[in-house]
Amino acid sequence: MRQKATIIIFLLHFVTINIFCQSSELYINFEHYFNAEKIILDSSYTNTLNQKFTLTKFKYYISNIQLTTSQGKNTLIKQSFLINEDDSTSKQIHLTKIPKNEYFSISFIIGVDSLHNCNGAQSGALDPVNAMFWAWNTGYIFLKLEGKSAASTSPGHIFEYHIGGYKQPANCIRDVHLKLKPTTKTQLNIRVNINEILQTPTTIDFSKLSSVTDFNNATIFADNYADMFSIID
Repeated sequence: MRQKATIIIFLLHFVTINIFCQSSELYINFEHYFNAEKIILDSSYTNTLNQKFTLTKFKYYISNIQLTTSQGKNTLIKQSFLINEDDSTSKQIHLTKIPKNEYFSISFIIGVDSLHNCNGAQSGALDPVNAMFWAWNTGYIFLKLEGKSAASTSPGHIFEYHIGGYKQPANCIRDVHLKLKPTTKTQLNIRVNINEILQTPTTIDFSKLSSVTDFNNATIFADNYADMFSIID
């Protein structure tokens, strides 16, 4: 019996080591731009309508990261991450125990899925202390973009776009699918172009729409931010 127990322990130890050796880690870096210019908070930019503005806040959720191989095998990380321009550490996601494979694509959603929206306030990235939770609506804000522009008619010439909601017809969750060159890299760099939030398919005019803090007009911004991500080779 003692010999069998020793063999079993050895086999379990071997399997554990083998699984560990077949896994890797992945760093995903998010770099924020306004077109070709790297974003710096409290700096001035100009939109496509030639309206100058200062950016003061930019943060958003991504959830359910999925890596896909050429054979269609998926690795899914069912977790939400809050990316905040004002917190440099948040702009790097560190994933561990990722199966070693050659990955051809990465996908995720912008926002928080319906399950976690329905679970009320939570911890970690979903903690209400992050100021991304609507207590009145019992749901999460998916993206915040705030700043000032002389073109804005709001008090203090501010603009504020707090976009969220998962229920139709105001569902603001958007899917992102990015193709990769076949890679086994342990680091991916993703460009986020903030200007896409303000244009394509709808150009945002600060003088006409300077505040969105509920479901009204929210999907306009969701459709815009759906394509703000791209891979940096």
